Amino acid sequence: MLFAVDIGNTNIVFGCFDGDKILFRERAATSQRSTDLEYASVILTALRLHGVEVSGITGAMISSVVPSVTATMKAAIEKLTGVKSMVVGPGIKTGLSILIDNPAQLGSDLVVAASAGIREYKAPMIIIDLGTATTLSVVDSKKNYIGGIIMTGMAVSADALTNKTAQLPRIAFEKPKKVIGTNTVDCMKSGIMYSTAGAIDELVRRIEDELGESCTVVATGGLAPLIVPICRRDIILDEDLLLKGLKIIYDKNNKQ
Repeated sequence: MLFAVDIGNTNIVFGCFDGDKILFRERAATSQRSTDLEYASVILTALRLHGVEVSGITGAMISSVVPSVTATMKAAIEKLTGVKSMVVGPGIKTGLSILIDNPAQLGSDLVVAASAGIREYKAPMIIIDLGTATTLSVVDSKKNYIGGIIMTGMAVSADALTNKTAQLPRIAFEKPKKVIGTNTVDCMKSGIMYSTAGAIDELVRRIEDELGESCTVVATGGLAPLIVPICRRDIILDEDLLLKGLKIIYDKNNKQ
């Protein structure tokens, strides 16, 4: 079995593959202060919760945008399973042609998502990742990664609004009952969530105008299930896109 891990700025998503089947997907908070033992404990808890034996894990693949956590996670996986992890980075085959000014600057999470996108869906495509930042990656009709957009994520916007004002409270993200709020909390929910959905709808339209063709639009990330339903554009929700990408990249680099 393959243990796959995507380390983001806010959350770590991990799961197990038995062949091409995803056995589970779990999410834990990213902490730069956690030790390898603490991460190993989190992983062990998840494996036991889903009835997966540690001894069954024969490979591990990591993508990370938090370098300080990468080594800790590698150590945690090896401590628990005895397996040395492969990390997405220079020298790793991805199957993705990256046509941007400096391909080395492209985040490993975006590489992984696009690698899965070109396998799973029809190009051209726009891949949206709603996490700490909201990113839109653009893959052309020839399956080349040609660029994208980075905008402030919902949680970051909400934190900034709360921290920079005297009376606005922290809120939980859930779909507002209507667009026009009648109390402070609902006004904030509506503003943050519908502004994100509206921005995505408009950015997709502008990208398609620039490309001169319609695109398949796919969304992933922790906040995607909340935003996709309120977008007016048809968007495919794929919460396992990054895990699928890690499996694809692992297989490309472990061909017998």
